[in-house]
Amino acid sequence: MLSDAQRNEKVAKLAEKVNYKESAVPEREIPSALVANNGSTVTNAWEWMNVRRPEILDFYTREVYGETLPRPEEMSSEEVSCRDVFNGRAIRKEIKITFRQGGFSHSIMMLVYIPRNAPERVPVFLGLNFRGNHACTDEIDVLESGRDPEGNLIEPVRGVQKERWEFEKVTARGFAVATCCYHDIFPDFPGESAWKKSVCSIFFPDTPPAKLNERYSAIGVWAWGLSRMLDVLEGEKLIDCRRAGVVGHSRLGKTALWAGANDRRFKVVVSNDSGHGGAALFKRNFGETIEILNTAFPHWFVAGFEKYNGKDADLEFDQNFLLSLIAPGALCIGSATEDLWADPKGEFLGGVYASEVWRLFGAKGMPVTEHPQPDVNVTGEISYHMRTGKHNILWQDWEHYLDAAGKIFSVTNI
Repeated sequence: MLSDAQRNEKVAKLAEKVNYKESAVPEREIPSALVANNGSTVTNAWEWMNVRRPEILDFYTREVYGETLPRPEEMSSEEVSCRDVFNGRAIRKEIKITFRQGGFSHSIMMLVYIPRNAPERVPVFLGLNFRGNHACTDEIDVLESGRDPEGNLIEPVRGVQKERWEFEKVTARGFAVATCCYHDIFPDFPGESAWKKSVCSIFFPDTPPAKLNERYSAIGVWAWGLSRMLDVLEGEKLIDCRRAGVVGHSRLGKTALWAGANDRRFKVVVSNDSGHGGAALFKRNFGETIEILNTAFPHWFVAGFEKYNGKDADLEFDQNFLLSLIAPGALCIGSATEDLWADPKGEFLGGVYASEVWRLFGAKGMPVTEHPQPDVNVTGEISYHMRTGKHNILWQDWEHYLDAAGKIFSVTNI
C-alpha cells in the first residue's frame, strides 16, 4: 500500500498528462447498454428489466462499486431533538440511527428538515454531507458530527458549507431534506483504519480490510447508508417516502447514482459534478482517469477496479451503463463550466447515450443531443444543466433539481 506522500506524488505525475482540450478528445465508439452479454440487443422494457439490467448491475457490483452490505440484525432510531425553525415554517429533527450486529454497534446522526404547513405529506431529498451536520447550517444547537478514523472532528467551524444546504429554501419549496455526514458511515480516508471505523466493522470485525475491499467499497457503503436513512424516514408521518429523491455532489454524486441504481425507492436521482466514476464517460479521455481515481482514492471502489488502470480507451462498458440503471426513473445531471476535471461535456453525453434505455419505456430521456450553453436548464426524464462557476453545489443547482422533481411529485411552494 502506498504512503500518503507516495500516493500524492503519483497522482501529481498522472495529473500532468490529463487532457483538457476538446480538440484532443479521440473519436471512440461508446458501447451501447442495450447489447446483452450474449451479443443480442434488448428491444423492449421487459427484456431490459429482466435480462440486461441485472447483467449491468451485476457487473458494477463485481467490478466497480462492490456488494451491498446486508441489513443489520437490528436497526433503531432515536429522536434526539425536535424544534420549530425558520419562524415556525419548518420542523428540524436530529435522529440517531444505530445498527447492531452480533454484539457490535455503529451509530450515525441524521439531520432532517420538514415543512410544517404543507397541505399533505411532503416528498423528501436525502443526501450525504462532507464536513458534518453542523457544517451545513449556522444554527448553533445542531449537534457536531463527522469524525476521522482517530475520532477527531473533521470540521471545527460551524456553517462552512451552508451554501450547499439551503434548508430554509428547500422546505419553502415543499420538500423535506435529510442529511448525514458520510465520514460517520465510512471515513473517507485510504488505509486500514478507515475500514475498521466504518459500519463494515460490525458485520466483519475479524476480516482484514484488504480482503473486505475485494467485495466492498466506500461508495457502496455510503450508498447503503442512504437507503438506511430512507428506512428510518418511512416512519415520519409528515414525509411521503414514496416520493423520495437522492442527491449528491462530487464523489457523493457517484454515490447517489449507485444508491439510485440499487434502491428503486429513489424516484429522482441527482448527480452533481460527479465526474469520472459518476456520470462522465471514461472513453473521452478528458479530465480525471481511472488510474488517478484508483491511485488517489483506492477505497472508493473495489480492489478489482484497478484492472482497468490505463485502459480507459479499451473499455467494453462506459458510464452510460451506470446511468441507464436509473431508467425509467428521473435522473438529473449537473455540471459546472470551470470543473474540467469532471468533464462537463462527458457528463452530458453520459445522459445522451443512456437515453436509449429510457426510450424502451416510451420516454425520451435527455431532451437534447447538443451540449447546452452555460446556465441553460434542460428538463426531461433526464435533466441537465451546466452552471457557470466552479466545482460546487449551490442554490442555482438545487433550483433546477427541485423544479424537475416538483413536476414529477406534483409539488407547489408552501
